[in-house]
Amino acid sequence: MYKALALQLTCQTVNAATNRDEAEAIMLASIDRIDKQIEASIAHTGRDTLLVVVPEYFLTGFPVSESLVEWREKAAIEIDGRIYEALGALAQKHKIYFSGNAYELDPHLTELYFQTSFIIGPGGDVILRYRRLNALNTPTPHDVWAYYLEAYGYESIFPVVKTNIGNLACIASEEILYPEVARCLAMRGAEIFLHSTSEIGSPMQTQKNVGKLARAIENMGYVVSANSAGITGMALPMGSVDAGSKIVDYRGLVLAEAGYGESMVANADIDLAALRQFRQRPGVTNLLSRQRFELYADSYAQHSYYPPNTLLAESPDRAIFAKNQQDVIRRLFEK
Repeated sequence: MYKALALQLTCQTVNAATNRDEAEAIMLASIDRIDKQIEASIAHTGRDTLLVVVPEYFLTGFPVSESLVEWREKAAIEIDGRIYEALGALAQKHKIYFSGNAYELDPHLTELYFQTSFIIGPGGDVILRYRRLNALNTPTPHDVWAYYLEAYGYESIFPVVKTNIGNLACIASEEILYPEVARCLAMRGAEIFLHSTSEIGSPMQTQKNVGKLARAIENMGYVVSANSAGITGMALPMGSVDAGSKIVDYRGLVLAEAGYGESMVANADIDLAALRQFRQRPGVTNLLSRQRFELYADSYAQHSYYPPNTLLAESPDRAIFAKNQQDVIRRLFEK
């Protein structure tokens, strides 16, 4: 048993930065601030805090008026650059598994960037890299499917890493609403889903909060979900994305949840032995053992609404993404 922390942080954006050096200076300052917050949080939660998840956009915010090219040049980080080096030093210093989400350059597809959820181990190295598959205005591996599979192979699409604290996998932001993503990770042995998000906080039930409970229940796994504590440095009202970082157990029970503002309240014990015992118990509640995947395979194979490779012959820009969505809507609903 160990403790996990979904650290609710304010995101300092880089939108006002005029070049990469200015943007990286903001990112490094954010990492320094997070380093101190993790140290203070662990002093409170205990040295058995071995897993820390931080929100989506924690380094940069998201593009507003920037084109894909402008955002790539300014805010997408290098896989072997100084930002990952600083994050690796942070994880090594605190002896934790550290997970977050960033816009990332790719050496094989240099005209694009991807939104990447990552896990850094206590040794300071990136041990898992998951590229978001469902996005509205950001390139995904599916948009360049043929190239991506040639470069990385299909097993890179749904990565799970086996560690001494369990089998870890990442779900990016609103992909908590796409049950297929979590299910494909569960098929590969995922036990703990690390969810970096930036979403509305509300006293009412939200779609993503429903998704977190559902993904935990149907896949019999923990969900560690870290939300933003507001976004600064842009016109969006700061508190539009805030609150609700939480840890959900394999029965769908919320073990801890943060209120509004920066917070380390969303911390809880991860009982790996109990999870594995629960998964080994026959009966009606063992939902994974009752799944019959072959029932659904033909339906997925026979229906294609959002085709792959849409960016292979196009210059990536937001107009292309809008057109692709309009085409999918027509195919879905104009029958």
